[in-house]
Amino acid sequence: MTDLKRTLSLSTLVIFGVGLMTPIIVLGTFGILAQSSGGHAPMAYLAALVAMFLTALSYAHMARAFPVSGSSYTYVRKALNPKLGFMTGWAILLDYLFLPMAIWLIGTAYLNSAYPDVPGYVWLLAFIVLTSAINIIGLKLATAVNIALLVIQILVLGVFIVLCVHYTLGDATKPLFSLAPFMSGGVQWPLIMSGAAIACYSYLGFDAVSTLTEETHNPERNMPRAILWVTIIGGLIFVGTSYIVQIAQPSLEFANVDAAAYEIARNIGGDLFVSIFLIGLILGQFTSGIAAQASGSRLLYVLGRDSALPKAFFGYLSPRFKTPVFCILLSAVVALLALNMDVTTSTSFINFGAFLTFILVNLSVIFHYWRAEKRRGLVAFVLYLLLPAAGMAADLWLMFSLDHKAVVLGLSWLAIGFVYLLFLTGGLRRQPPELAM
Repeated sequence: MTDLKRTLSLSTLVIFGVGLMTPIIVLGTFGILAQSSGGHAPMAYLAALVAMFLTALSYAHMARAFPVSGSSYTYVRKALNPKLGFMTGWAILLDYLFLPMAIWLIGTAYLNSAYPDVPGYVWLLAFIVLTSAINIIGLKLATAVNIALLVIQILVLGVFIVLCVHYTLGDATKPLFSLAPFMSGGVQWPLIMSGAAIACYSYLGFDAVSTLTEETHNPERNMPRAILWVTIIGGLIFVGTSYIVQIAQPSLEFANVDAAAYEIARNIGGDLFVSIFLIGLILGQFTSGIAAQASGSRLLYVLGRDSALPKAFFGYLSPRFKTPVFCILLSAVVALLALNMDVTTSTSFINFGAFLTFILVNLSVIFHYWRAEKRRGLVAFVLYLLLPAAGMAADLWLMFSLDHKAVVLGLSWLAIGFVYLLFLTGGLRRQPPELAM
């Protein structure tokens, strides 16, 4: 079996994960999140951070126990059941197959609005071709590109924050420090959790990082740390930025809620800054697309290497680049569906698969450490029973906060996966193929 090449350190893992989170997207989606949470965007991000940190702890525990590629698919397979592991991998494919497409579609929408004379498919194809070429060449190049683009979007994000503070200080009626964005007299927890359910997908970087275990130096040590650092850094950026923007723009009245950040950018920095903001946002989408496609292709590769998916195609590595070329190209082909889709349609059923996966990973910690290894004592009770159970409860609450359409589409995807599992296992009489470790 051909092994993936170990090239990633702790720092590059963290950069890769934060890059996938696309820090500047907190501005691009601010209007939607502010309205869905009833004007409490930072509180929604904070609630999401609590749930995601609990889940990230479980990912860190399982990455230490099973330092191989496959992420949640491998964790559930080893700790719970091979058939549940397969269904977990199928569920998370919702995220990894369609997330790059959604990211590139969002970038295309922004560019199309700025340059309406250029057909949208030109921008979409440019995203797909450039990102796929970078990922085929390998993670070393992808990481270098990510670092450069991440620095640019962080700079734009920093300027946006500084201008928001300057704008707020120039208005005596707006206090710079207030608890209103977190808690106010009209706060409604169903709205907060609805906003948190949307905000959670800004945190997917920690899950994506876990798929790169076999390309990481000293994965037992570096992978758990990277998962937690990515979650914490992303959470601080999202909560802090949304707080400052909410203070500067407390009103929920926008001419276009999908482009609320453009209105705010023009108010705080004028027309020139609007152009700079657009550049930063597009670069952020490109950075995120690189990381999302790389992570998804690694998950497909592990499913192929297991023969859970056809091995000749999905389990193939390029002899020259040591990357899963066919999986990367499949992601590019799937993204072509965006030519006939909008952002809402492409992202509506991603949510369901992620929450189901998070619930099962939390459950895996309990079964592996508490039940199978029989870890006992106060520390073990907290780490391997109490916190994973709390993570499951938080993820379940967020899942029930999803809209009806997301649940229906998610269940439909699971039904297709279950039919394929029946075929693969001869009507559940056999176990899915075992991972070679």
